[in-house]
Amino acid sequence: KLAQGRYSFYRSGSRMRFILFVAAAALILFDISSAFSPAGRRGALQRIFDTPRASPISSSSFSTSSALAATYDFDVAIIGCGVGGHGAALHARGQGLKTCVFSGRDVGGTCVNRGCVPSKALLAASGRVRDMKDESHLGALGIKLEGEVTFDRQGVADHAKNLANTVKGNLENSLIGLGVDVIEGKGVLQGAHKIKDDATGKVYTAKDIILAPGSVPFVPPGVTVDEKTVYTSDGALNLDFVPEWVAIIGSGYIGLEFSDVYTALGSEVTFIEALPMLMPTFDREIAKQAERMLIRPRPIDYRLGVFASEVTPGVPGEKPATIKMIDAKTKEHVETIEVDAVMVATGRVPNTKDCGLESLNIETNRGFVAVDEKMRVKTSADGEVIPNLYCIGDANGVMMLAHAASAQGISAVENICGREHVVNHEAVPAACFTHPEIAMVGLTEEQAVERAEAEGWELGKSQGNFRANSKALAEGEGAGIAKVLFNKSTEKVVGVHIIGIHAADLIQECSNAVAAGTTVRELSMMVHTHPTLCEVLDEAFKGAVGMSAH
Repeated sequence: KLAQGRYSFYRSGSRMRFILFVAAAALILFDISSAFSPAGRRGALQRIFDTPRASPISSSSFSTSSALAATYDFDVAIIGCGVGGHGAALHARGQGLKTCVFSGRDVGGTCVNRGCVPSKALLAASGRVRDMKDESHLGALGIKLEGEVTFDRQGVADHAKNLANTVKGNLENSLIGLGVDVIEGKGVLQGAHKIKDDATGKVYTAKDIILAPGSVPFVPPGVTVDEKTVYTSDGALNLDFVPEWVAIIGSGYIGLEFSDVYTALGSEVTFIEALPMLMPTFDREIAKQAERMLIRPRPIDYRLGVFASEVTPGVPGEKPATIKMIDAKTKEHVETIEVDAVMVATGRVPNTKDCGLESLNIETNRGFVAVDEKMRVKTSADGEVIPNLYCIGDANGVMMLAHAASAQGISAVENICGREHVVNHEAVPAACFTHPEIAMVGLTEEQAVERAEAEGWELGKSQGNFRANSKALAEGEGAGIAKVLFNKSTEKVVGVHIIGIHAADLIQECSNAVAAGTTVRELSMMVHTHPTLCEVLDEAFKGAVGMSAH
């Protein structure tokens, strides 16, 4: 029933369409038959991702992929294969760029192998032990356990190790599956567009290079680490033994999380903090809440305003480790203690040594590589941008979080492709996975007060409470608050801080609001599921505009 002219057109083109159909079917069958082998599957994926896209790369940055291949081995080479390098590699392949990663025999980097991932396994296991030993909490829920709650230390340690190995394998498989060349050696810059594999000595070339070498634990002067009785977070994750008394030098994210693990498993903890307050980087109101909820009810004490000037290892089960402390201001000796173990949680430093930065005359500040907002490397903090060279993650020091590194890696690839992009770091959330959790995004209240005064706007503040939340009360977890900070004139959110059950999950809604510029008035009219924990935020959003929450 088609119009006569259109019908004639379809008839005249039917033979050609049939020929094209048969040819396409043959190609598809060829790919299917070849895909039954691992090499075939990878080859099929390689063909898919090497197919030119509509316009993934601006003509100002690149010519065609084939033209690049004639000049460089790769379109993009990434030095480092942590979360940042992995994220950059996936996005580069998604844009049709020929990509390689120098893994340094460490796929997954610190986060997967010695950080975020295994520590969450320890926190999960120890958290179960804490919950099962809390007779009053269980009793309130009508639960009674007969007998003693015990745990297998090696089993807990194995859980962390197995999880890290699983995630590492998944990351490596995803790279190979998408056609990324994984070079096992460490990549070392050899000048513009050149990287040497330190394992083989072979030099590769790339149009653009992304530095993602990550970071390593910082060990202060005077501290001797043997990774047995005096250890960094790297050694702590092995959980070789559960010390009766452990001193933790530093009270930031890492130290606080491990205090949670150790006290749940039966240890006593002493914090040694150089600054005059615990958790110095946290919002002060949240830090006070954390002290009340995470420090005082547990076998934890602390020394503030002191340096661990000399730390000497001991022998597990035989000889204690020794810590000499001096006043942070006067440098006078104040105390010496002997403990079963010492964990050094004094932060991290960039892993940029031996990366070949000198080949491009790059000056670092305490090892950190200076970058502009597009993640392009500069010769120094006040220096010029080096073409075709980027640095992401802990190595640039902008925001030392795994997911920030991934976001920076994706952003770098976007800029390589000619699509200008800048990461809004004030919209990147962070979390401390204690029990209960702490999470935040944007400015602390102290920072917000300073900015409001400097820019001439009035700061608004609103709070939601877990004790008024039905779901939290059902869980027997009514402790905690959610604090929303906002600009009263624009009503835009500038910061959110949460301490309470599942705070790390709740913060994402707030991060999205900061990123999108959503106002508290708009948020106050958004419907939250009842009964859920996110209604704590609903209470805070409504309170910001004078409304009452149900």
